Amino acid sequence: MQIKLSNLISFVVILFSFGIAFYFYPNFPDTIITHWGSQGEPNGQSSKVFGLFFMPVLIALITGLFLLIPKIDPLKKNIESFQNSFDWFIVVFNVFMFYIYILTVAWNAGYSFNMIKFFAPAMALLFYYIGILMVKAKRNYFIGIRTPWTLANDKVWEKTHKLGGLLFKISGLVILLVFYNTCLGLVAFMAYLILISLFLVIYSYYEHSKLKNTNN
Repeated sequence: MQIKLSNLISFVVILFSFGIAFYFYPNFPDTIITHWGSQGEPNGQSSKVFGLFFMPVLIALITGLFLLIPKIDPLKKNIESFQNSFDWFIVVFNVFMFYIYILTVAWNAGYSFNMIKFFAPAMALLFYYIGILMVKAKRNYFIGIRTPWTLANDKVWEKTHKLGGLLFKISGLVILLVFYNTCLGLVAFMAYLILISLFLVIYSYYEHSKLKNTNN
């Protein structure tokens, strides 16, 4: 049985993350920094067991869930049409999580830097790839903008995801703008995400209503 390159990379990421956890465990104090504020300042601690092992376990569990989705979705035939893009999304997501984990370990190993400014570029790339995935995604129950109206009609799904893909690609630029502006930061980006999410829900309803009226 041939293993996909994308799956192999994900498994390597998981192994490396656990390897790092076991390597640093004997040398770290009982509590380590695991949370930072909107300005990049450390403001939360956890036990080193949680701080070192939570992320590797989380990456492994999410990878397993992602690999299961194409097998259990009632519309799995549709997922097969963009399987390659979804496989590489798993890689992008895992590398993103691993990068955040590396930043956390590096900080607790004695390196000092602004966590938010190091975090922002990776977040921007993740959202840009989500935009790419949205454009390619076909109607299914797990991946994409799943409203009653997108799930009811392929045309509504495609139009909503074409627009959603563009907005999520733009999100990458928005992340870089607001995360490097200490007056805005995380709060502004969360507000932006809520707005575009609500807009896409309304847009899918509008497209469905327009299509229904046209058919009538």
